[in-house]
Amino acid sequence: MSSLMTNSSAMTALQTLRTVSAGLATTQNRISTGYRVSTASDNAAYWSIATTMRSDNLALSAVQDALGLGAATIDTMYTGLNGTVSVVSQINSKLVAARTPGVDRAKIQSEITELQKQLKNTADSAVFNGENWISVDSTSASYNASKSVVSSFSRAGGTVKIDTLSVNLDAIKLYDANLDTTYAAQTFPTGATAAYDSATDAGGNIVVTVGGTATNIAVAKNTSLSDIAAAINKLGIDGLSVGVEATGDKLAFKSRNDADISIDASVAGLGAAVTLTALAAPVDTKKGILDQTYDAYTGTAWETFSVATLDISKLTDSAADLKKLETYIQGTQDAFAKITDAATNLGAIKNRIGLQQDFVKTLTDSLDRGIGQLVDADMNAESTRLQALQTQQQLGIQALSIANSGSQSILSLFRG
Repeated sequence: MSSLMTNSSAMTALQTLRTVSAGLATTQNRISTGYRVSTASDNAAYWSIATTMRSDNLALSAVQDALGLGAATIDTMYTGLNGTVSVVSQINSKLVAARTPGVDRAKIQSEITELQKQLKNTADSAVFNGENWISVDSTSASYNASKSVVSSFSRAGGTVKIDTLSVNLDAIKLYDANLDTTYAAQTFPTGATAAYDSATDAGGNIVVTVGGTATNIAVAKNTSLSDIAAAINKLGIDGLSVGVEATGDKLAFKSRNDADISIDASVAGLGAAVTLTALAAPVDTKKGILDQTYDAYTGTAWETFSVATLDISKLTDSAADLKKLETYIQGTQDAFAKITDAATNLGAIKNRIGLQQDFVKTLTDSLDRGIGQLVDADMNAESTRLQALQTQQQLGIQALSIANSGSQSILSLFRG
């Protein structure tokens, strides 16, 4: 039935044309933006996931920047540490040369002094972005012994986690500005040379154990306490000093740490005549590797020194001075070992940062691919769909034109 009021064919053609036009608009939008999900209205779930992952990718980009900054800082500190290794070795060689009898130690000290200045200059120059981890001032209000480098960012179940790589400055610092390590004055008892209780004196043995090493001292009958002390000191047991209390009736064994020493006296009457005293501990030992205080034991007294300040200019060929010089050499060797350990640790951390940088880059690329799988448009498919929709649009227009022409044919029926 033909009707002027209702053109069913035109309505159908128009509805089809609207659908095709909507599809065409969607396809054109995907082609122009490159996304099949560009707004939340396109696909709320995918849009939410992609937006969150893009935010995480930005955070990972910041992690990459932080890793780069951390790597540069650590590389600078490593360079500073490495620069001191050869200088400390030279100081040690000078000290070994100074052990030769008759050598002019004052002249050797002039060379050592310049090397000590070089050490300080090297440490002070190791600065990157205002940071110096090997020449510090631990009394500063802003000082933190633990430095951290942001290494990763992750999100799981809505919980954000940030991991860091930490560097302990107390293990790598060479100098610490305002922490002067000082020791309380050490007094070594002197007294009368009275024999211990001669009424019960029968002689015997004293076993002195220092640091796990036991030394047996034979004591003859009627030997004075002063002679016993002198005999023990003559043995040169490292870290031990023995004297007689001022009362004249007790031996005084002294060491840096009384936990490292034990006395077993089998001499009749001597058991109560032995005291054990720890030498005073340092006020503060949180110094750097080069300015920390070492013990120098001359066989009769304790002294302290650091690699940064040791001075051999006044040492002679006496047994006590040579003992002190040997202690300087040992202390310098200890500092050298600590510097190499610190440099090794920094080198390991630097390598780990390099690995983490590579991983973060790979992870960022992986997230980009994941986001693309969710929201990117398939341009090949969209191009094909665009051509199909354009053809459908043209056919729809043609169909609508045909449907509308039907009404015109009805008009011709009324013409005479």
